[in-house]
Amino acid sequence: MKKISLSVTALIIAAIVIIAGLGVGSLWWGNYLERETPSIQFNQDISTIGKQKKLEITFSDQKSGLSQIHAEIIQDNKRRILASENISAKGNKQKVLSLTIDTTVLQLHDGPATIKFIAADHALLQNKNILSRPVTVDTLPLQIFTLNPVNHANQGGTCFVAFRTSKPSAAAGVYVNDNFTPGHTVTIDNKPTTVVYFPVPMDAANAKTSIKAFARDAAGNETVAGIPCLIKEKKFRADKMNVSDAFLQQKMPEFQAMVPSLRGKTLLETFIYVNGQMRNDNLRTIQSVCQKSSATKLWDGVFLRMANASPMALFGDKRTYVAGANAVGESVHGGVDLASTMHAPIEASNNGIVVFAGALGIYGNAVIIDHGQGIFSIYGHLSSINTTTGKTVKKQEAIGYSGVSGLAGGDHLHFGILVGGQFVNPQEWWDPHWINDNVTKKMVF
Repeated sequence: MKKISLSVTALIIAAIVIIAGLGVGSLWWGNYLERETPSIQFNQDISTIGKQKKLEITFSDQKSGLSQIHAEIIQDNKRRILASENISAKGNKQKVLSLTIDTTVLQLHDGPATIKFIAADHALLQNKNILSRPVTVDTLPLQIFTLNPVNHANQGGTCFVAFRTSKPSAAAGVYVNDNFTPGHTVTIDNKPTTVVYFPVPMDAANAKTSIKAFARDAAGNETVAGIPCLIKEKKFRADKMNVSDAFLQQKMPEFQAMVPSLRGKTLLETFIYVNGQMRNDNLRTIQSVCQKSSATKLWDGVFLRMANASPMALFGDKRTYVAGANAVGESVHGGVDLASTMHAPIEASNNGIVVFAGALGIYGNAVIIDHGQGIFSIYGHLSSINTTTGKTVKKQEAIGYSGVSGLAGGDHLHFGILVGGQFVNPQEWWDPHWINDNVTKKMVF
């Protein structure tokens, strides 16, 4: 009987151990015994808070899941709850919290504060992550001091301004109506100064065109100030261009080979696509390439014009394309066409960095050079390219040869200048007097 009793006892103990083991295993495999703390992440800089600050915080726990998220801001030992949520359902691995901190509503004053985030999980140990960051509340908007009391600009041209702010800016530039051109910070007279080269639309007018300097500080406070500018009217040419059968037969097969969807289309249908859709696509590509510019001024002095070349088309020429008796498209010429001898050498118009070298639709073989601070030059219709993307080039350095690639009826160079992602009149940049009066003199205070 004693042996039987011991056997039963052993079986009971073994069963208890197995059940306990299964229970612990269940807890372990169910992540209830895990000790990993939840994660709290945010991408924004929260060191300063202005009148309003938008935040996006990601709370996550990839094991037992989130049980609580919490956000608050503390100033003068007073807590202001920004958000708090208890999550009863298990398995919620991630939660994104979007907040707008309104300092007026929260009655925060300028000065130091602390922002705190808390995340807890569903583990038995209730793992918790507490993340605190010191912040500065700064609701005082910065002031803009324009340094050029008089500005003159031509329709379709470039305008240059310089201004300073009462405290460091995180972003600054110029608005022409709704079009924004970012500025670059340089040191002038041992003081940080924002300089902006911005495009003036071809249809700009003193009565209808608003030009304003813009600045935003690290706390998100924004301010604008009007820029006095006298816009000079400029006459642009307009003409009709006949789309001949000979031109279509010469050029359109090249584009049909380039774009598979054009195969089977008539030559005229191909031209309409090339002059419309492809032209717009090419402009978007150019603007994308020109989106990032060196913050340093790379160019030096007047830009070079192609030597011994005659102008074939000017900036701003408004063209209406006609086939037979019908208008089949329009365009506005964004540069100057220059013709010399066949396969004439093409040189960099100024110092810079090559940011594009290759095939570019209607521009054919093309090169784009960044001259710094938002100024770019483009060279189109080249027969061959003699440079590479990323290369630093000097003024007058050979970059290729003229040709008929792209939408070109004869051997020539299409030369253009872009400022703030928009085509502007290149003739200004060939003129040393214009550069001296409109840029150089305006940087001396």
